[in-house]
Amino acid sequence: MTLDAVFAEYRSLLFTIAYEILGSATDAEDVVQDSYLRLRDTDFGEVTHPRAYLVQVVTRQSLNQLRAARRRREDYVGTWLPEPVRTESDTSDDAVLAESVSMAMLLVLETLGPNERVVFVLSEVFGFSHPEIAAMVGKSDATVRQIAHRARSHVHARRKRFEPDRQTSRSVVGRFLLAARTGDVKALMDVLAPDVVQLADGGGRVAAARWPITGREPVAKYLTGLARNGLSEWDTQLATYNALPAVLLSVDGRLDSILMFDIRDGLVHRLYAVRNPDKLRSADEHRPLTRAVESV
Repeated sequence: MTLDAVFAEYRSLLFTIAYEILGSATDAEDVVQDSYLRLRDTDFGEVTHPRAYLVQVVTRQSLNQLRAARRRREDYVGTWLPEPVRTESDTSDDAVLAESVSMAMLLVLETLGPNERVVFVLSEVFGFSHPEIAAMVGKSDATVRQIAHRARSHVHARRKRFEPDRQTSRSVVGRFLLAARTGDVKALMDVLAPDVVQLADGGGRVAAARWPITGREPVAKYLTGLARNGLSEWDTQLATYNALPAVLLSVDGRLDSILMFDIRDGLVHRLYAVRNPDKLRSADEHRPLTRAVESV
């Protein structure tokens, strides 16, 4: 098969790997496209294992991009959140993929060093062996094994339980929206967990809380305050982003925010609000995510 045909077959897999390493759909798209351009200059007909080869190229490009991105994020204004991706049906039958692209997991991955993140993603999410990963990142098997153990322990100590319940979530989001629109603090508190955390990403471009807001009452009062300032007049659309129930908030046909809900036991435990316009430009674009491909 030609390079173009093989690359097209693996493109969703390559994008998913790059996105999980970078936490940015825009950067992941750039990595995949740049990798393709680099591959056109190779003698691809001599490649024996296209999947491993393509993953290696994208992994190394992603690792370079991640190191540069981490320096930029040190100067980020306010809270940084991953760029949301629509996941209407991509993750419905793959619990591992669903958890790996959830906001909570991507934020945990942000606390890893670049090498740890790459090794964890390739090993724990995509099932590559330590020798395969060693070849991809240019390290010894023993070193990769140590990195994998360290990264796994770090993630497992910080990961939250991920058990999405679509039916319950839909009801909770409906109650949340009604309470927020009407400014009913009591009703809003009834759907929030006692230790709920609200995170907002404006990137210094638009108004957003720069620090996490923690606790049922503070979060409820903050949200009802937004309602008094016009939330009740915004158009809402239900969707699924990063395997979480989400609401798109639009004003005069312009997407203003994406709210994502981490719901457990019928209560909102985390609320992620992405308002940075740079992260909303292509938020409605469907980018298929996958951990597997057909044999080519």
